[in-house]
Amino acid sequence: MIEVLHPGIYCSIQDQGRFGYAKMGIPQAGYMDTYAAKMANALLKNHERAALIEITFGQGKFKFTSDTYICITGGDFSPKINEKLIKMQSVYPIKKDSVLSFGKRVYGARVYLSVYGGIQTERIYSSRSYFKGITQQKLVKGDMLPILPIQENTENSFSRVRVSEKHFKTMYLPCIKGPEFSRLNKEQQRRLFTPFTVSDHNNRVGYRLKECLENNLPSILTSAVMPGTVQLTPSGKCIILLQDCQVTGGYPRILQLSDIAIARVSQKISGDKIQFRLEQHL
Repeated sequence: MIEVLHPGIYCSIQDQGRFGYAKMGIPQAGYMDTYAAKMANALLKNHERAALIEITFGQGKFKFTSDTYICITGGDFSPKINEKLIKMQSVYPIKKDSVLSFGKRVYGARVYLSVYGGIQTERIYSSRSYFKGITQQKLVKGDMLPILPIQENTENSFSRVRVSEKHFKTMYLPCIKGPEFSRLNKEQQRRLFTPFTVSDHNNRVGYRLKECLENNLPSILTSAVMPGTVQLTPSGKCIILLQDCQVTGGYPRILQLSDIAIARVSQKISGDKIQFRLEQHL
């Protein structure tokens, strides 16, 4: 088991998310940075859909009540085992009663803690991903998270990979045109591909950008949206929808981000710059 000693700002269990339930109004959810999450599971030789812990701003503390193996990926918040710094993107053996904590931010916004075999919480609608109204919204102090016991023949691969910090620091977000992109005039289209700033209003539902884009477009009929959809609000603010977003919306959908762009956005914090980069296809 893993005991939550401190839940931090927002720590939650996430896997790839829920698919096929949009008709019921159930959001996809799932981990925000698929690049980092999949890497963590791959290094531990877990199934790519294995559940892990997504830790926002590294403010969480966890105690292991049994031996296991772990891997930390995503944003670097100086992870420590029993107050000793450990490396990112590396597999570590963990002894019973060991404590994982975090320190100073180096880069990024979200950290992923993967354990041997994945977190074994209950599956609801084919997923272990936390979402308010479907499962517990986020971890709280005292939560006990079940994990698999280490098998006698389990060996530590001592796997480790290097990750380019470009994933966390680049401002460029690959995207394609959204269904209502053609309704923008030439000046609006030009402005859309200049730098924007991440506002203070950002979470797992979406990131609102600070700068305004002149908007004289009429509202659209409520239509399908998904993670990565960029909406243009009546005020002229752009919103990048993310994993916990609603399944429909009435604002013009002007762009659609790629998976890697969604992962990059999820590692941005307030004040960071982003810039959309149009691709022929994703």
